Amino acid sequence: MKYEILDRINSPEDLKILPKSDLPQLSAEIRQFIIDAVGKNGGHLASNLGAVEITLAVHRVFDSPKDHIVFDVGHQSYTHKLITGRRDCFKTLRKTGGLLGFPSIRESEHDAFGTGHSSTSISAAIGLATADKLQGKDSHSVCIIGDGAFTGGMVHEALNNITPNLPLVIILNENGMAISKNRGLFADFISHHRINNKHKNINRVSKTSRNGSAISNIIKGFSAKIKSVFYSPSYFEKFGIEYLGPVDGHDIENLERTLSFAKSLNKPVLVHLKTLKGKGYSEAEESPSEFHSVQKAENQNSFANMLTNTLIAYAKEDKSICAITPAMAKGTEFYRFGEVFPDRFFDTGIAEAHALTFSAAMAKSGMKPFVATYSTFLQRGYDNLIHDIALQNLPVKIIADRAGLAASDGATHHGIFDVSFLSAIPTMSIFAPISYNSLKKTLDIALDADNPVAIRYPSAGESDIVKERFLSLAKPICKGVSADFDVNTPPEYLFVTYGSILEKVILAADFLRSKGLDVGIMLTEIIKPYDYLAESIVPICGKTKKILYVEEGIENGGAAVLTMNSLRKHGFDFSETEYRIAAIDDDFVSPTTPCDIYAYAGLSPEKIVEKMLL
Repeated sequence: MKYEILDRINSPEDLKILPKSDLPQLSAEIRQFIIDAVGKNGGHLASNLGAVEITLAVHRVFDSPKDHIVFDVGHQSYTHKLITGRRDCFKTLRKTGGLLGFPSIRESEHDAFGTGHSSTSISAAIGLATADKLQGKDSHSVCIIGDGAFTGGMVHEALNNITPNLPLVIILNENGMAISKNRGLFADFISHHRINNKHKNINRVSKTSRNGSAISNIIKGFSAKIKSVFYSPSYFEKFGIEYLGPVDGHDIENLERTLSFAKSLNKPVLVHLKTLKGKGYSEAEESPSEFHSVQKAENQNSFANMLTNTLIAYAKEDKSICAITPAMAKGTEFYRFGEVFPDRFFDTGIAEAHALTFSAAMAKSGMKPFVATYSTFLQRGYDNLIHDIALQNLPVKIIADRAGLAASDGATHHGIFDVSFLSAIPTMSIFAPISYNSLKKTLDIALDADNPVAIRYPSAGESDIVKERFLSLAKPICKGVSADFDVNTPPEYLFVTYGSILEKVILAADFLRSKGLDVGIMLTEIIKPYDYLAESIVPICGKTKKILYVEEGIENGGAAVLTMNSLRKHGFDFSETEYRIAAIDDDFVSPTTPCDIYAYAGLSPEKIVEKMLL
């Protein structure tokens, strides 16, 4: 499709010379481009549609890459990517090795700081501005952050660290949404925060004045005096941050005036904008949560769906069960628990650390809290897992959704560290159910457990390959461990694995069997305690010629290494049986050219076969 204006924009310089009269059409073309691109490849839709004018205004006022532009989370950066020379790369959006859905310093000099998780932008912008000041550089740092991200505690830690005379502009994009509707008192404060009309009028006059003119300086001083009379200092101004707004975030002409004025102050400024998430696409405007992230194919049945259904059923009988999530109500399906039991559902906002300590205290008081978030976000609460949950051995049930490689979202969203970092924590049990039936059994164990329990599963449903070519043949070895062979006659070549990578292992085993090799698969759905697993499988493993432990996670400190150590403790003779590991070896798995992500990580069926035959 041809775009009359967008096709001429290949850099911020092209945008700067564009007549203002062309900006509305450019905004419309960008929205259509994004809708088309996301429709083909999946991606974040509503957030990008709502930030078009903001991004254009920022690039027309500031000078990237000299000025640093930081997007919080980065799921609203598609317009930024389009106008910084990456338009032709959008056909590879969210494909492995293609254009990332988030900013990356490896991808462009215009991506000032890599993001993917929430609430980091102000800290990063302060760091960039401080470094520039120390080095004598004449640059501004700009961060664009949604009101949803303001529910994250790191934002307020950053505000507390802002110093005067730092050329920093914080753009607060208020749309009332994170992925789902914002929760919490601060979100309410932002949505109801308005400035006195007299102050608004003075701001408007000062914005239309020439920067640096005598009248502008007079108005700035007069404005401060008027505010002290008619308007008590805002939350932000208590931190020494000049507050401007609210401003219509879709009025690009007024946006440019406001941002130019903010830039002229050469001090910390917060520009408060109000926008519509999903702007320009009626379905996304009406249902921004549904269109926050659009997938190419929706999976109606998933582990998250089945877990929530089971939890709802159990909660009808057990009034101590409650559900907690740090702003992942939609992604983890926990919002449906909240629809049935609103008094026992808690969306803490983007606050993983708080969610975990909150759940620990609830467990201490006799409740049975289930805390659900994505694996990659769980790591943000690691101190709380250790200090507040595990050290006190409190029976919090942790749900690590999106476990494994995230081919579309990339390195910031890979769930490949949870087994390693959870395994290091004493008192913690770890489960990786492979089917809905085993998920229910795992929940039964978790409900009765008197220690912390983590349950991990992928963003998917049951695998037909796993059901038909493993589970239909599987024989139990012990609780949580099964195999597709007769345990009395173990195979020469043995695969050990857990989680959804089992599907790749099945394909590898099929190939080896077709070549006449004696191959078997052992699945462990209980990962930790490791001694329990090792003690149960030593007699079987000792009769095999070669073991390959396949793990869709980081090798260092992962299940494969720890299982090997436990086998050694239980007398396993490694001189008789060769033990190998196929796991992610000291890598974030972030390819820069198109490829199969499993092959890149050494975990495709072909790579698994190679590792076994080495």
